[in-house]
Amino acid sequence: MRLLVLGGTHFLGRHVVAAALDRGHDVATLTRGLTGQPPEGARALHGDRDDPAALGEALDGWQPELVVDTSCQTRAAAEHAAAVLAGVHGYAFVSSLNAYRNWPPGPVGQEDAEPTWDTGDDDYGPNKAHAERVLSAAVGPTFVTARAGLIVGPHDPVYRLGWWLDRIARGGRVVVPAEGLDQPISLVDARDLARWLVGMAERGQGGAVNATGPVGMTTYGGLLEVCRAVTGSDAEWVPVPEEELLAVGVQEWVHLPLWLRQEEARTAWDVDTTRARRLGLGSRELEATVADTWAWMRSSERPPVPAHRPAPGLPDELEQRLLAAGR
Repeated sequence: MRLLVLGGTHFLGRHVVAAALDRGHDVATLTRGLTGQPPEGARALHGDRDDPAALGEALDGWQPELVVDTSCQTRAAAEHAAAVLAGVHGYAFVSSLNAYRNWPPGPVGQEDAEPTWDTGDDDYGPNKAHAERVLSAAVGPTFVTARAGLIVGPHDPVYRLGWWLDRIARGGRVVVPAEGLDQPISLVDARDLARWLVGMAERGQGGAVNATGPVGMTTYGGLLEVCRAVTGSDAEWVPVPEEELLAVGVQEWVHLPLWLRQEEARTAWDVDTTRARRLGLGSRELEATVADTWAWMRSSERPPVPAHRPAPGLPDELEQRLLAAGR
């Protein structure tokens, strides 16, 4: 079938293209043309989704039957897609847990029982919730919204897991959050999510789905241990209490990627993924995801961190200060 990937040259979209090609689809991508080409075998269409005419002009008569939307960031982008793509057989939309009004800190229960944002604020979560409503109204019962959590894997430009792999690979004494090591953490491999999104579009499966890893799949400390094993590092953990981290200005999630303060972590990772599991969203072994990410990092040119995101990682001066205090 003719499958359009909105996005398709960067991270998740790139894996969606690969999955769709593997399943024999005629694949096109729509991007602004700023982040390279899609995988070989897909046709590259260009246009700015915020321009009301761009999508129709880029398609130029090529009518998709399926859509996987990985790139919608604005209300305008959603509204323009709804105007052009309402008649497709299946539309899989990548939303976010941020569409929920109460997340973070959560917890997040079954999808239909949790309120989503309904404000006019021009912020990430409200914009995703608005896009869900606009596209669902246009496409109908074959529209599925995947409220994604933490996505990792090869080609990840956000560099959260990547920073930990690089830092642990350097070895030596490594600052880790003392109370955070036992925190549960859930993630989904971009390749598993991509294959599932294509399958959902093919089936015309509709509704909202919390599309992340199962609760309790690992802990923060468990993830770091996998990174140490995969890189063959001699890294030694230096656990620093949360109070001391915050006192010197360590920013949760940014300076120590994926770390959340105890009070927030207690519920933020508690997301009901029963429906996702029932609908076939897989979750490969964590070791495979980390190993494949590390292999990609060592063998490929790494993309720059997106301009709108802070570069993750503990600044050297903060690390040295904390290590000295820990001695």
